[in-house]
Amino acid sequence: MSYQLSAVVADVELLREQTVGLDHAVLAALRQDFALLPVTSQLVEELTGTPSDFATGEPGPQQPFGLVLSATFTATLEGWSRLGPVAYLEAEFAGGLGRQASVVWLGGAVSFGPAYDDRLDGPRPEWPMNAALARLGVEPGRWIDLFAEVGLHLERHTEGWLAHGRRGLSADYWDELAEEWEEQSGGDQQPQRSRHVGDWGIP
Repeated sequence: MSYQLSAVVADVELLREQTVGLDHAVLAALRQDFALLPVTSQLVEELTGTPSDFATGEPGPQQPFGLVLSATFTATLEGWSRLGPVAYLEAEFAGGLGRQASVVWLGGAVSFGPAYDDRLDGPRPEWPMNAALARLGVEPGRWIDLFAEVGLHLERHTEGWLAHGRRGLSADYWDELAEEWEEQSGGDQQPQRSRHVGDWGIP
């Protein structure tokens, strides 16, 4: 199964304050009072005044992101980070292979990254997205890593996150559905959502 992510993640109140009035900003709820802002071409153009641009070659350590982070886009996130840490996260997986990358700003400057990994054979906390989430302040819990703890596995594509935000779903929506289904069926059976995600960060 495939997974694609291009998003800004930060404290929900920070993002709500900074995106109020934007036509193309949709906030999707994550756990621990964080939110995800899907980065679409329309949002980039609204924030920067210019169309989004993409890398011509495959992402790698020297060019970790598929989206070209323009000076204007970067300056916007730097400005937001004066109120708290802000991360840009990007990932793409298909058939068990893929990549993830991240960068974090705090106080108007880069505080972590950019980090890139297409092997993910090192310690899980050092993977780019987990490392970025730790710097945002995500706390470990009962899930296997911070990626799952905050709920980044709940949707697999930008369209899913947009729908998640527009419908006002909570990060525990699927667990709540499972509990409701169990109550309605008398507890005989229930759908299971594993608290373990695979080696590539995909459930």
